[in-house]
Amino acid sequence: MAILITNDDGIYATGLSFLVEAMKRIDEVVVVAPDREQSAVGHAITLSSPLRVTRIDRNGGFFGFATSGTPADAVKLAIRSIMPEPPRLVISGINLGANVGGSLIYSGTVSAATEGSMLSVPSIAVSLDSRIDGHFQTAADFARLIAEKVLEKGLPEGILLNVNVPNLPRDQIQGVMVTTQGKTNFNDFFEERTDPRGQRYYWMCGTMVADDGRRDHDVRALAEGYISVTPVHYNLTAKGFLGSLSEWRLDENWKADV
Repeated sequence: MAILITNDDGIYATGLSFLVEAMKRIDEVVVVAPDREQSAVGHAITLSSPLRVTRIDRNGGFFGFATSGTPADAVKLAIRSIMPEPPRLVISGINLGANVGGSLIYSGTVSAATEGSMLSVPSIAVSLDSRIDGHFQTAADFARLIAEKVLEKGLPEGILLNVNVPNLPRDQIQGVMVTTQGKTNFNDFFEERTDPRGQRYYWMCGTMVADDGRRDHDVRALAEGYISVTPVHYNLTAKGFLGSLSEWRLDENWKADV
């Protein structure tokens, strides 16, 4: 049983290479990743076209498989078809850019790990808080540590770990903090432009703004130099609202609405 490695930045991404080398220190690895960048595609899966798979060789040897699909496709395809038996662990990353707060719903990195969790495999998403090449080795070192812990202790069914690492040298990391998913909003807008043929197009711009004052949420922990580890599950039921919603008496109103 090997470790399955994937990402959303594509099979040629620098972060993926660092993650592969770190996981090789634990066990055999299998790489199945998108053949191009698939950032912010969320948990999309491909239903209306075939998935192509290409063998990728690097440095004179076999590296992994590239697929034309999304990050979630890559995990599903690997577990259901490519690997002879399910992996011990799915680890997605190392993503270039943090995945905290509201960005989890968009993240292909987190969605790949979520797919692993849905297929009953312990899963981890790892991201580096940088938009340019940074301290990938710091993130890779922690990825190895957290992977070893998950393999030792396991994870509850349906729960994955979302890890975010500050873009700092290892000796400048303040520590590791177990966090909640922060509350954020996006201060975004669409910039209108014109292409060389005179046709209008729109480019989304903006920033993510944290509006949660608690110190234990992922955005703030990361900003203060801590590695953030957040347990996440894919059951989206708002359990705290079930009682209030039941008081609406929808069934009675539906039957009376004749």
